[in-house]
Amino acid sequence: MSIYVGNLDYKVTSEDLTEVFTEYGTVKRVYLPVNHETGTLRGFGFVEMETEAEEAKAIEDLDGAQWMGRELKVNQARPRENNNKGGGRNFQKRSRY
Repeated sequence: MSIYVGNLDYKVTSEDLTEVFTEYGTVKRVYLPVNHETGTLRGFGFVEMETEAEEAKAIEDLDGAQWMGRELKVNQARPRENNNKGGGRNFQKRSRY
């Protein structure tokens, strides 16, 4: 399982998130996606912890909590949906005629 953490300050670091989530157990991994065009953080991240019980407690306590001037959105991460909206590498070649 993985935890989604949304509404993050754009200056947050992996170390910041690790420090917060360590209060709930062992943090295995923190991932902060970056906008490929600008190189800036996207305002959300993912945290993986040692056990599901640790993750459940962190979600329960941190969802809606104020941190760095923002109200966190913390919940169980869902699998990424493939929406093929165009752009990037998932485009379809259209006929000219």
